[in-house]
Amino acid sequence: MTHPLPLTLYIHLPWCVKKCPYCDFNSHRVPGEVPEAAYVEALMADLEGDLPLVWGRTVQAVFIGGGTPSLFSADHIDAMLSGIRQRLTIAPGAEITMEANPGAVEHDRFEAYRAAGVNRISLGVQSFDDSMLERLGRIHDGRESARAIELVRSAGFDNFNLDLMFALPGQSVDQALADIGKALEFAPPHISHYQLTLEPGTVFARHRPTLPDDESAWEMQIACGESLAAAGFGNYEISAWAQPGRACRHNLNYWRFGDYLGIGAGAHGKLSLPAENRVVRTVKQRQPRIYLNAGAGKAEFRSLFEEVAARDLAFEFFLNRFRLDAPIDLSELQRCTGVDPESVASALERAESLELIRVDNGTIHRTIHGARFLNDLQGLFLP
Repeated sequence: MTHPLPLTLYIHLPWCVKKCPYCDFNSHRVPGEVPEAAYVEALMADLEGDLPLVWGRTVQAVFIGGGTPSLFSADHIDAMLSGIRQRLTIAPGAEITMEANPGAVEHDRFEAYRAAGVNRISLGVQSFDDSMLERLGRIHDGRESARAIELVRSAGFDNFNLDLMFALPGQSVDQALADIGKALEFAPPHISHYQLTLEPGTVFARHRPTLPDDESAWEMQIACGESLAAAGFGNYEISAWAQPGRACRHNLNYWRFGDYLGIGAGAHGKLSLPAENRVVRTVKQRQPRIYLNAGAGKAEFRSLFEEVAARDLAFEFFLNRFRLDAPIDLSELQRCTGVDPESVASALERAESLELIRVDNGTIHRTIHGARFLNDLQGLFLP
């Protein structure tokens, strides 16, 4: 590493109206009233504590995730973004994404969010099928999703994402395709399309629903992918599809093993420190109560601050980078991690022999087989 990598900012707002049974994100049911002002104040104190790690660097994109960030009023989103601009340099034209969920009461405020500086909305639709939404424990129905999308568009957002899931309990290929078809009617620039998985610690992990088998899930993924490709979308990342030039900038930086600063309850960060020749990871306190106490000076914001071991850097790079459908020049590995490409030569040879990748003049191409068996491909680079 001779210079810092591109930097983005992730902000976590942890509250939801209801915790979904499949969700393993750091989200918490809203405690009656969201403590917006106190939380924004804590975010600013959290950010100030991390500023020495990023002095002089420009933030290329901002992503406000959760939880349901749109439970926060536009005034407090405005105060948060204004406070960030006072403390960090934000690149002109930076993409500022905010997640929102249909079915809550916040959707009359999209114009105000846009006025506050948000220029991209990510809507957690998940499905347009009411029976599927009920099985997922969502609080909205398909009609509310359609209404939310129209409100986003009428507020002037020409850049927005729709989250869709497939391989849902009892779902057929035709039903998965129907969700894609309905989403395309709204002409979104970006669609996140990911398979429902049963994550440890979730309600679904404890009370397992009956999901489509692996072959059915793969059939859904292929059929839906063909439909998206026919509509002009590119599958730039395993679960992300975008029209040309509309890939999510924060997520793209993440998968390229770029740097990101994370603030908010449970937020993760990853930063390269070239002067010290090391890469560090940070995690903030997960519980909102403890995080707010840190904002009041009664606790520490960080629950983790550690260097990524040199032996793990190549694995972590490929763990992220192989999710992108883009060739990898081996010089990227050295630029992002300082790791000598020769150290992974045997793993590359093994991956190529298994037809998971193709190597051409120092450039790595992930194959279709490698995309399907991504975990196997990534695992070859474990230290």
